[in-house]
Amino acid sequence: MRTIRLFSILDKLRGRRTPISAETLAELLDVSVRTIYRDIATLQSMGAPIRGEGGLGYQIEAGFFLPPLHFDPDELDALILGIRMVTVRGDEKLGSAATRLLGKIEAVLSEGAHALNQPLLAVGAGKKSETAFGLTALKAAVRRRKKVELKYQDDQGQESTRIVRPLGITAFELVWVLTAWCEHREDFRNFRLDRIQSFNELDGGFKREKGKEFSDYLRTL
Repeated sequence: MRTIRLFSILDKLRGRRTPISAETLAELLDVSVRTIYRDIATLQSMGAPIRGEGGLGYQIEAGFFLPPLHFDPDELDALILGIRMVTVRGDEKLGSAATRLLGKIEAVLSEGAHALNQPLLAVGAGKKSETAFGLTALKAAVRRRKKVELKYQDDQGQESTRIVRPLGITAFELVWVLTAWCEHREDFRNFRLDRIQSFNELDGGFKREKGKEFSDYLRTL
């Protein structure tokens, strides 16, 4: 919680032309003035260009700016999954906060950066999911729109080899699931990652095709 509050203080100070008092910050963040004093001292010790003092107010020093946050694709995927988990399992207030947070992050991402509408979902929470076999590689195939050949064992123990278009990954309470368009079945199929025996990314990619996208799959639910 404190880390979130520290970022919130920087967010409140960002772009202000006049100082903001500790009392105002305390009221906005629903903490004591003494807590704000400690947090400001912590931020200053970490190198944040904050000037001012209690009773006068605080602001970012002239000539300095706080750069936008930069995330690598894997960090953004983790962030998106976490926020969507809150959206699914949280109450209305938390869900609204998650939506606002995504908006703020999207606002500071550079043009052409990793999109926040990635086909990643989170359903369920509580127990830790089983280790996801090939999660990183499959997630990359989803992002790069690369076909994958995978060997899969179903719940009856039957093995099959499929060539699929990986479309999205969902984190359920206990398992991770790959949603794909199966070239053999010519339909959507879900594959539990813990039942995938092996897989290979193929050279051929696939273009967007109406009726075969992750959004089309979601409309069938």
